[in-house]
Amino acid sequence: MEKFDFRFYKWEKELANKPFLRQPIGDTWQEYTWGEVGQMARKLATGLQSLGLQPKAHIGLVSKNCSEWIIADIAIMMAGFVSVPFFPTLTSKQINQVLRLGDVDALFVGKLEVWDEMKKGVPDDMPIISFPQYENHSKVERGEKWDDFINRFEPMQGTPSGAMNDTWTIVFTSGTTGTPKGVVHDYAILDSTKVVTEESNPLDVSLTGDNRFFSYLPLNHIAERIVVEATCMRYGGTISFAESLATFGKNLSDVQPTIFFAVPRIWTKFQLGILSKMPQKKLDTMLKIPFVSGMVKKKIRKGLGLNEVRACVSGAAMLSEGLKQWFKKLDIQITNGYGMTENSALCTTLFPWEDKPGSVGKAQPGASLKIDPDTNEIMMKAPYVMRGYYKDPQKTAEVLEDGWLRTGDQGRLDDEGFLYITGRVKDTFKTAKGEFIVPTPMEGVLEQNSDIEQICIVGLGCPQPIAMVVLSEMGLAKSKDDLTKSLDKTLSDLNKTLESYQKISTIVVVKDAWSVENGCLTPTLKVKRNMVNQQYQDHLEAWHAAADTIVWE
Repeated sequence: MEKFDFRFYKWEKELANKPFLRQPIGDTWQEYTWGEVGQMARKLATGLQSLGLQPKAHIGLVSKNCSEWIIADIAIMMAGFVSVPFFPTLTSKQINQVLRLGDVDALFVGKLEVWDEMKKGVPDDMPIISFPQYENHSKVERGEKWDDFINRFEPMQGTPSGAMNDTWTIVFTSGTTGTPKGVVHDYAILDSTKVVTEESNPLDVSLTGDNRFFSYLPLNHIAERIVVEATCMRYGGTISFAESLATFGKNLSDVQPTIFFAVPRIWTKFQLGILSKMPQKKLDTMLKIPFVSGMVKKKIRKGLGLNEVRACVSGAAMLSEGLKQWFKKLDIQITNGYGMTENSALCTTLFPWEDKPGSVGKAQPGASLKIDPDTNEIMMKAPYVMRGYYKDPQKTAEVLEDGWLRTGDQGRLDDEGFLYITGRVKDTFKTAKGEFIVPTPMEGVLEQNSDIEQICIVGLGCPQPIAMVVLSEMGLAKSKDDLTKSLDKTLSDLNKTLESYQKISTIVVVKDAWSVENGCLTPTLKVKRNMVNQQYQDHLEAWHAAADTIVWE
């Protein structure tokens, strides 16, 4: 049986004394070399095998991103087990559900803020290995301590690796609706993802190890796992982490990564941060002065931590054309990627030089695309598509059809093979007039107003759609009159382009921002439309009937 080529072993030898993992602690960085990580992971792998678990047992991982997360993941692979990682924000009820759904046999517990509540959902008899204590994070009293456990064992020898058809990981989707689904990826799938770098290289990866990654998006999400962890282990480099939300900007600026991956909300935050220091009018003026322009752009890029970046990538949600063009003026070129957990976060790429506004690009190497003629659903086929949902043949059969993955997104392909996403199959809703509303394109227009940070169009059963918005910092800084004028103009401009049944009757400015904690965002910061609709449904009719088009909750 063919074995997976685990390239970690190559760099463990060749870059033995070079930094691999960098953990910020205040103003200092704790560094582990490739050789040191190898020794820790090898001892940990021996330790895992000592727990008396069945071959190919499922090992859970719940923690924010940190050095130990990667070391534990490597050890799980070395020991021949299956990793089942979880979001670090789960409640006790949620962790209990996914531990059961994933048949988890042992659990790594790491850098968490919610362990005191979460632990109520972890069975008392489950073996636990806890990461070292991080300042201002939960103290984990249960189970084995990281250093004590590792240091009891001799390092595993050789270059152990799973067979290509062995399960590598089970990744539970964050899901905007319903029960989480465990997406099964084997080593053949992980191996097949290399075709993207080796044929089109959207990350501009150096194949000789000269790569600096900055890891802060949840590592249990497949995008961060493939883009950062797997790419670094395959091609070499260093992974640096963020210490906290408060130090994110400083940590990123210190690292100056060569590859930076973000979701659209991060790019919006960057934009709002820049404009809070230099208003748009002043920035436009500065960028028109030849000598000054270069200095301003460099200062902004360096301040963000993007002055040495070779590739900036946006994914997980749609990046607006306006935001992309705004950063382009600062010489920050953003590659847009489209993918999902089920296809290893790899489906299409739109490179910065491709002039296709609104498109998410062409199929990645190895992938094929088609559109279902009846539903306009995007379907894709590639060697990096999942094997199925863990222990759920029915749901697997619903999305895998003759090797084609039903993505759940609606779209169209142009004559050159560029893909445009037009909505979600399940996001479409019907108004009281019996007309179907596709909210995504309308949201894309409204979110170009920099006074808006979050937006969700709802209105199931209402006469017209209603736009719920959360204000940005710029919006919050404005007077109510100025804000009303700004939102009213944006709404008016959008409605002029829509059919009568599509026109948005009201923009509602909500009091509280949507978050993972209040259930309105997934852990990857996508808005849960059903939850937003549910939260405000009792008021929708009154807001629609209001005399003003801009209403405050």
